[in-house]
Amino acid sequence: MKFLKTLLFLTLVFTIGCKDKKVAKEAEPAEVKKLPNIVVIYTDDLGYGDISANGATEINTPNIDKLANGGVRFTNGYATSATCTPSRYGLLTGVYPWRNKQAKILPGTAPLIITTEQTTIPKMLKTKGYHTGIVGKWHLGLGSGMVNWNERVSPGPNEVGFDYAYIMAATQDRVPTVYIENGDVVNLDKNDPIEINYKDNFEGQPTGKDNPELLKMKWHHGHNSSIVNGIPRIGYMKGGESAKWVDEDMADHFLKGAQNYVKQHKNEPFFLYYAMQQPHVPRTPHPRFVGKSGMGPRGDVIVEADWCIGEFVKTLEEEGLLENTLIVFSSDNGPVLNDGYYDDAVEKLGKHTPGGGLRGGKYSLFEAGTKVPFFTYWKGKIQPTVSDALICQLDLLSSLSKLVDSDITTEDSQEVLDAFMGKSTTARKDLVLEANRKTAYRNGDWALIPPYKGSAVLKEVNIEIGNSSDYQLYNIKEDRSQQNNLAQSNPEKLAEMIAGYTAIRGKQEGEIKEVELK
Repeated sequence: MKFLKTLLFLTLVFTIGCKDKKVAKEAEPAEVKKLPNIVVIYTDDLGYGDISANGATEINTPNIDKLANGGVRFTNGYATSATCTPSRYGLLTGVYPWRNKQAKILPGTAPLIITTEQTTIPKMLKTKGYHTGIVGKWHLGLGSGMVNWNERVSPGPNEVGFDYAYIMAATQDRVPTVYIENGDVVNLDKNDPIEINYKDNFEGQPTGKDNPELLKMKWHHGHNSSIVNGIPRIGYMKGGESAKWVDEDMADHFLKGAQNYVKQHKNEPFFLYYAMQQPHVPRTPHPRFVGKSGMGPRGDVIVEADWCIGEFVKTLEEEGLLENTLIVFSSDNGPVLNDGYYDDAVEKLGKHTPGGGLRGGKYSLFEAGTKVPFFTYWKGKIQPTVSDALICQLDLLSSLSKLVDSDITTEDSQEVLDAFMGKSTTARKDLVLEANRKTAYRNGDWALIPPYKGSAVLKEVNIEIGNSSDYQLYNIKEDRSQQNNLAQSNPEKLAEMIAGYTAIRGKQEGEIKEVELK
């Protein structure tokens, strides 16, 4: 009898064990469909030629290169705009920035330009159970008008889809020079309230213009208002001393924030928008990186940014997240050297070409304004390749939506997931690009710049911005530096490009002229 009881017990255990194994086996497909983490690493003013993966020989970016060469590196990857705010708007909303008149370079006191009802990448991902975070530069406006920085600032990133936000309001060269966490200024002493004004200075407050003896960085143009940390800024600020950032620590600060975010949310699918400040002005490398590039502060902060990215990826690896994380890397617009401060960016450039042989730069309708470093990386899922597919940051919203089995999309954002995953070299057919509220057009191998009034060169930064009284038509494949205007010699292609452009953009007053075919 005792033997029979033992036999029955062992049979029962074996049966339950088999059932458990069967259940586990049936559950395996759910594990295969595990939602990937998504990280967008977004640099600021990094040119197509500023990374060695794109051919730079005078600067070394090994950590960026490891990702670029281990994933899909795009040769025709574009921001929507040649300046920061509109590009960030386009990336997060999947909407052309020229459709929103407020999507332009904003002061630090501008109201939020993404409406709280609007579709955004983080909102879309939240419908699939993602935790969403931003660490770094925002520059899309905060509040609804007159912001009181001494109370919670709203609406902001939290109201347009981010569960967690640790940001600077605008840019490193603009006030307020403070970090903001989920709407609240970090380390603010209520007895030392912050006051901000972009028109008038506060009585008794020194400025870069009037007090050059207080500066450790000399301003060149447009950066001569309040002095913070020895650096003159755009706009006037009073108070908030305990909350002010230390510029040289900013890269480490945001890196730590990004690392902490992934550690805290490693047990759930997350989306992190890691918006780095480099190499935007003022270029303030940590002392560890001073002199490392041989090209002055601009080169040094690119080296610093590369190190930060290496440390961040190391964290993903240490936390066991790298094999289930899609990384998208890009820049908000093309390069600029002297953008407001004397920092040897021009004098120490040497043989380095930030635009990678492309014409123009930041603020420009030429290629260097919007063609930027762009790659996707997913260890074990994306095979290394170089792609000539035409893609835009606009397309991230619809493509990521497809990745997570969502049906949320926008009219301007095209679903090109196969191109992002390296499974196809076909993506967009055409694209409208923007610089300072003026637009241009890419279609296949061709680029069109309509006629615009104004100076051909933005003198303060010494960049060709694309203005001309005539149409400009370039074959990008044969003439990537846009030296040969084919508008006169190829009127049929010109007319075709104008038709494609106006079909998207519409006919703009003073922009489109009738073309007579000859």
